[in-house]
Amino acid sequence: MVFLSIGWPAGSPRAAEPTRRVIHVDSYHQGNEWNDRILTALQSTLKDKNVELRVVYLDAKRRSSNEEIKSSAENAKRIIDEFKPDVVTISDDPAAQYLVMGHLRDVEIPVLFCGLNWDASVYGLPYRNTSGMVEVSPIPQIIRLLRQHARGSRLGFLAEDTDVKRKELEYHQRLFGITYERAYFVRSHAEWKDAFLRAQQEVDMLLILGVGALPDWDPADARKFAEEKSQIPSGTDFEWLTPVTLIGVAKYPEEQGRWLAQAALRVLEGVRPSDIPLTYNREGELFFNARIGKRLGVMTSPPLARIVP
Repeated sequence: MVFLSIGWPAGSPRAAEPTRRVIHVDSYHQGNEWNDRILTALQSTLKDKNVELRVVYLDAKRRSSNEEIKSSAENAKRIIDEFKPDVVTISDDPAAQYLVMGHLRDVEIPVLFCGLNWDASVYGLPYRNTSGMVEVSPIPQIIRLLRQHARGSRLGFLAEDTDVKRKELEYHQRLFGITYERAYFVRSHAEWKDAFLRAQQEVDMLLILGVGALPDWDPADARKFAEEKSQIPSGTDFEWLTPVTLIGVAKYPEEQGRWLAQAALRVLEGVRPSDIPLTYNREGELFFNARIGKRLGVMTSPPLARIVP
């Protein structure tokens, strides 16, 4: 199922007809924090630019079978055909794979993407009508910080059980030569807690890299659980997972939303997507969880780290 919302141009009368149209296709669902923040930055940057923005959700985390995502992508394509936007923007891999590669490859309409993890070329990107921001994570930096407090070298990977997270694991191994002693892919909050507990005995360091697909994720319970049960250092690249990890080097989704909007405005001014270079996210911030640090006997935070509230 695809959810559609309509955003009227900020600062303009509701009755005014915008002269330019942008449609944004979110791979996931409204309420997914990362993508919601991408959209907020996109909307804010387009504010007062005489642009009508529509948003389509593929809901690919909650309706994750190939058939369901294909159906959502086909519905999104119908909406695009009816709306006739000047630019299409997308976030994350499912929209690239099922919508752009399947329906918008080398067509006349310009397409701008963000949130494709590590490598866009797996979808044949870039096409002549596309450009984008590829999403990368500071994984080697996180691991270096964890090693300072680890009792050994065994590394674990804990994430939601999705194709995107399995792709991330593959690229960690391919790009950085990282070897994971254990990989835990989970589908529920209870499975996450069970995997977290097993990791305390089976590995010496743990990367926790995504929970957005868990339908019953309970952040308050997870925080309490991690504070009580942590025996090894853990790290993440998501700010909202720093309450359950010792270290976080967090990316900012707003960077990707701003880039999408700025690139869309350039395209609306006549720049071809193929003349906009592919880029990578660069912004981030270091976090330290003093409560988990105290449990592990790590009393000093890394220089310039922000303390997790």
